[in-house]
Amino acid sequence: MTTTSAVPAVSARSPQSGPPLLLPAVAFAALMVVSIVLSRQTPLPTDSAADTLAYYRDHATVAKVAGTLQFGASLPLAIWAAIAYQRLRRLGVTAPGPGIALVSGVLAAASMAVCGLTVWTAARAGGLGDAPLVRSLADLTFASGGPGHVVPFAVMLAGVAVPMLLLGFGPRGFAWAGLVLAGIGVLGTLALLSTSLGFFLPIARFGGLIWLIAASVLLPAQRPRRAAEAGAGDGAAADDRAA
Repeated sequence: MTTTSAVPAVSARSPQSGPPLLLPAVAFAALMVVSIVLSRQTPLPTDSAADTLAYYRDHATVAKVAGTLQFGASLPLAIWAAIAYQRLRRLGVTAPGPGIALVSGVLAAASMAVCGLTVWTAARAGGLGDAPLVRSLADLTFASGGPGHVVPFAVMLAGVAVPMLLLGFGPRGFAWAGLVLAGIGVLGTLALLSTSLGFFLPIARFGGLIWLIAASVLLPAQRPRRAAEAGAGDGAAADDRAA
């Protein structure tokens, strides 16, 4: 008697497209905007230690809420970066762009998490009456939530915008706008040398939020048929240029 083992048939399935990009983008933007509104009176790095202590002592509850929201905003940003990486790879981008977007997005999310936790800690420390400690925590808040967050966030935008530009995954003008915002955001590094150069930060932060939401809608889940057919011949060369 011959025994045969049944081998289950493997059905061909199309690769998963992943969850929508818009949901984490909107969640990140909403949490960020609310936290920024709550933090609008936060002392600047140029303010004295005494003024900084007075703020965190008198506005401890508001600061704790703002810090919690900033920490919460880091999670959807990291999720967005992971989904965007998977989306670009599914679209056939084999150049470093998706990896750059993922790593930079994780760094931006981590910096935002540090910023939120530091704000929460400064609010707790305000009741101790230690002005130098609170001033140091406030400086860390500015460094992590300012250049520490905005600069890698801008690089993440570039990691998505370059493939969109070179491979036609959206309007060229929109992709160029992302690259301009990315350049402005990188210039935010100069705020660590002089707070007078901090004006780059809000431009890249708020402009980047708008671009992020729009990119979540414009970035296709599947490669357009014409682009896929054209890419059969010269897609590899185009991907090599999409850094």
